[in-house]
Amino acid sequence: MKQAGNQRHWLSFGIEHLGMLGILIVLITFFGFSTDSFFTPSTFKMLYNQIPSLTVIVVGMTFALVVAGIDLSVGSVAALSGTLAGVAMTQWEWSLPAAALAALLTGLLCGAVNGVISVLWSVPSFIVTLGMLEIARGAAYWVANSQMIYIGAPVEWLAEPMGALGLSPAFIVAFALVVIGQIVLVQTVFGRYAIAIGTNEEVVRLSGVDPRLPKIAVFALSGLLAGLGGLFYAARLSAADPNGGVGLELSAIAAVVIGGTSLMGGRGSVVNSFIGVLIISVIEIGLIQIGATEPIKRIVTGVVIVLAVVADVYRRKLYETMD
Repeated sequence: MKQAGNQRHWLSFGIEHLGMLGILIVLITFFGFSTDSFFTPSTFKMLYNQIPSLTVIVVGMTFALVVAGIDLSVGSVAALSGTLAGVAMTQWEWSLPAAALAALLTGLLCGAVNGVISVLWSVPSFIVTLGMLEIARGAAYWVANSQMIYIGAPVEWLAEPMGALGLSPAFIVAFALVVIGQIVLVQTVFGRYAIAIGTNEEVVRLSGVDPRLPKIAVFALSGLLAGLGGLFYAARLSAADPNGGVGLELSAIAAVVIGGTSLMGGRGSVVNSFIGVLIISVIEIGLIQIGATEPIKRIVTGVVIVLAVVADVYRRKLYETMD
């Protein structure tokens, strides 16, 4: 029985992967025939070199949703981390490694605060991270004196394409984190705890495992990766922008939900979330190239998110019938 259940799980998992890849191929084909400029090397280089910041944030967001939480602060935390790195390099004359460490530690601190308040005081993560969204954004404005800070060569090389494939160092790191994140989620004790907590936290507690520390660790991880995302965002702009990352949390949630991670917790895939990032990015680039206006782009993105949530309901029913 257990073996049959595992076979059904992997069958549905494979179908889900194929379904998402099918959607991605359909979108690429549609935009490819809708505009002459889509099927060009420059388009695909732009595609996979503008997504590293969102990709690393999505890895953390996947874990947050798996434990039945949410992190609305990632966009502002990314802006704060990137801004602090920019100030450190331009005004304090820090090296890139030192400034990057400061950005990562800033994100880690914000995430840990989110986790501690949400877990130890039993405050919904939606409210806590919404508060951190405002705190981090205000801190970013304060650190940068509400101005964009040009950094230039010391950081922009992270986003520059290299080699025949034109992949940037930021993309390579982001892709490696997707692979590592997937392995951690499905092959490690920490990942199994995260899934179990999202499925039924009370059962985890009754089995003798304290769910508080893993949940705090998940939010700390989300903040840490948001800090890295802020550094990658600054590299792409060659500048630190306190206004950067606005709406990034919505794009991250959309990518994760499109990837099949349940909003109710207990189920998720980092790889599928990455495919969700690709789907969102293809839609954005394709709509720009066919001349869609900003209102149309927002409407289409919103429709995609709603359809993803509806699909999540049916996926959940499918998994329940298999159990």
